[in-house]
Amino acid sequence: MRWYKSLYWRIAIGFVLFLAAMLVVQAMLFVWVVARSGRTVPGQSPARFAETVALDLANAFERTPDLDPAQYIREQYAQTTHPFFVMLADGRLITSGSTTFPEPLLRIARARLRRLDRPEGRPFGRGRILDRRGDLVDPLPPEAGRRSERGAADGPWFVDRALRGNGPPRPFVRPTPIVANGRLMGVVVVPPEAPFSVVLRRFAPMLGAIAAAVLVAGTIAASALIFGPPRRRLRQLEIAAQRFGSGDLTARAPDRGGDEIAAVAGAFNAMAADLAARAEALEAADKARRQLLADVSHELTTPVTAMRGYLETLMMPDLPLDEPTRARYLQIISDETSRLERLIGDLLDLAKLEGGGGAFSIEPVSVSQLFDRVAARHEQAARRKEVAMVCAVEPGAETVRGDRDRLEQALQNLAGNALRYAPPHSAIRLAARPVPGGVALSVEDQGPGIPPEHLPHVFDRFYKVEPSRAVDRSEGAAAGSPNGSGLGLSIAKAIVERHGGQIRVESAPGRTVFEFTLGT
Repeated sequence: MRWYKSLYWRIAIGFVLFLAAMLVVQAMLFVWVVARSGRTVPGQSPARFAETVALDLANAFERTPDLDPAQYIREQYAQTTHPFFVMLADGRLITSGSTTFPEPLLRIARARLRRLDRPEGRPFGRGRILDRRGDLVDPLPPEAGRRSERGAADGPWFVDRALRGNGPPRPFVRPTPIVANGRLMGVVVVPPEAPFSVVLRRFAPMLGAIAAAVLVAGTIAASALIFGPPRRRLRQLEIAAQRFGSGDLTARAPDRGGDEIAAVAGAFNAMAADLAARAEALEAADKARRQLLADVSHELTTPVTAMRGYLETLMMPDLPLDEPTRARYLQIISDETSRLERLIGDLLDLAKLEGGGGAFSIEPVSVSQLFDRVAARHEQAARRKEVAMVCAVEPGAETVRGDRDRLEQALQNLAGNALRYAPPHSAIRLAARPVPGGVALSVEDQGPGIPPEHLPHVFDRFYKVEPSRAVDRSEGAAAGSPNGSGLGLSIAKAIVERHGGQIRVESAPGRTVFEFTLGT
């Protein structure tokens, strides 16, 4: 599996992209909120801002003598982020917002009011400023302003530092007086705070709300985009497993993609297919078992019924039977008993072969000797039907490895099957030829052939075209063989497979060949 198809990598990359997207969205929302909030951070120093507020209030007092300064500040400076307060001459305190100010600042404002409130009622002139001692002075010349710029600020905030001229400059809070119509109305105090802390304190509730909203929306988006598809696919896998467990052997899980969920789904589908195949095989085996039981019952019932009928006839006291008739009845009973014994023996033999029981003695076996014994066994039956038995062993096929008795049994069954359907004045050919990896042994006859639809079933036990009568070569083979049990071809197939070989059949009108391959 390639790394980029891994579900874990995709989740990790998705989280990184999600966090990056959330940061971008939050930054954009913050910029939008700040842009819409009006005057956020004044573009001037705290001292300049204090002077601006003092001048604005002085003008307002001059225009409206009965001005309500608290309402005016709320209306004009509600959107200003830099906090400040105004302490009026009568001691009232007006803040620009809900910000609270430390007591030292308030004491400085009160002290400044007391210092500026001169008993002689000295008027203040417009265009003039107050120094730290409370005296009115003219504004600084341009050179002082430049010196203050080198100190990183200018204006009344640093006037005292520029006039002192001694020691290093240090900032301090200097209340700015509000002078209207020559009267001291109060002072404006702007704390020396950094703009970032001011903005942060101002927008902390709003930023918290934005962060919470972005977090909730981002969580929902992450759940839908990152965890939604895996959850749906796992749910489909769970549904498929439940369907399969309830008996629906066709249930399969979607296995698209190349991640871990697809691998699990593929493993589930493979398991489901294997279990479905096994279930079908078990069903077929159960069907075959039931059919076998029916066939075995039929095959066993036939000789038993015949024996019982003849025995009941012989036991009837009022039925006179001559000696030849009695002897013939007893011979039939003996033949049916032998047939019943052979049938039971073949069933046990086949069960042992297919179950892997019974030890085979594997050794080199002469093919010519096998063919000679098979031909000798069927010599009389072939002579009665005027059928010739021909044996041919090609160079390189003289010897095979296997169990001598079992190989002879398989060839006997195949030869008996061929003899039953061989027409008079024809030949049955036993042949051996070398093939890659071993030797192919075949039995060929010149009979009418096997219909193509029956070829896949000729090695089945008791296979019949119709349940009522046996017309298949498998049935006929057994009847024509010495066994007569109906299991000849099935036993031959089991013997060949126990030797590690394969058996096949080819048939056409006038030619039928059973061939199996063994190792050397």
